[in-house]
Amino acid sequence: LEWGVPLHDDRKLFEFLILEGFQAGLSWKLILDKRENFRRAFRGFEPEKVARFAARDVERLLGDAGIVRNRLQILGAINNAKRFLEVRREFGTFDRYIWGFVGGRPLRSGLGSFSEMPARTELSDRISADLKARGFKFVGSTVVYSHMQATGMVNDHLVTCFRYRELAKMR
Repeated sequence: LEWGVPLHDDRKLFEFLILEGFQAGLSWKLILDKRENFRRAFRGFEPEKVARFAARDVERLLGDAGIVRNRLQILGAINNAKRFLEVRREFGTFDRYIWGFVGGRPLRSGLGSFSEMPARTELSDRISADLKARGFKFVGSTVVYSHMQATGMVNDHLVTCFRYRELAKMR
């Protein structure tokens, strides 16, 4: 029941960003099944801790069968922790930065069917380009749109879903 709920906690926003980066090309079920392992391996998704990961941590993660063991994605997660902290220093919180793209309020898609759900939008293209310009990795437009959906920046529940109306009232 957390998917699509407006999320403003920086640590959780970081967690979703990292998990979505690892999900690229894989099923969400696989990532969700390994979520607790990721949480343990990435020190509770505390960006300050992940940003300090060194070569020995990369090797530890590559040997951890409980997570996706892709060197580029692991290095990307460490890089993204550093970039995340830079954004925090600039904006005060990552939340203020990322939610600024939608004016601090969730967008409502008003979808009538799953076939109407986009994989990316012009806005996710813009956010992706901004994140990449800031040095983030594994933040293509599709990954960014997935992040927007998961963290409630866009309400992509079908209008016939009970969650659509519940979430439409949230900020």
